Amino acid sequence: MVVKSAAAEATAQTNRTIAVNRKARHEYFIEDTVEAGLVLSGTEVKSARQGRVSLAEAYARIDQGEAWLLGMHIAPYEQGNRYNLEPTRKRKLLLHKREIVALIWKTQQQGLTVVPLRLYFKRGHAKLELGVARGKKLHDKRDTLARRETEREIARALGARDR
Repeated sequence: MVVKSAAAEATAQTNRTIAVNRKARHEYFIEDTVEAGLVLSGTEVKSARQGRVSLAEAYARIDQGEAWLLGMHIAPYEQGNRYNLEPTRKRKLLLHKREIVALIWKTQQQGLTVVPLRLYFKRGHAKLELGVARGKKLHDKRDTLARRETEREIARALGARDR
């Protein structure tokens, strides 16, 4: 029998996903992913821990050597009163300089964009999984949906055969 320590259980609980940008996988081909820290205020952290975050309209931009996240909505914390900030304010991303340079090169030279894929807490710190992505055309989206449907039908047929 394996006994977990209280610290191990606390770590396991804090490594949980808060929000996922499902729309990003539909709209883009994800070519690479990067983990970035996220600068949040106290009430934003409390609201995020409650899961009151939306990444649907969010995107990342690099200005003057710094990475910023725009359009992410964090609902105001109910007990935060005057300490609450604007829900869709610009938030700083914490990346190493070489990661920022790589993102600049990919977005400017290769015509890619940076979109948030997932927000989660790792050892008590807010982390954001960023995807370096290429936009899908309408026919690409249709192909993806058709492929997903055929995979479901195959799985359904195999499941019925096994019964």
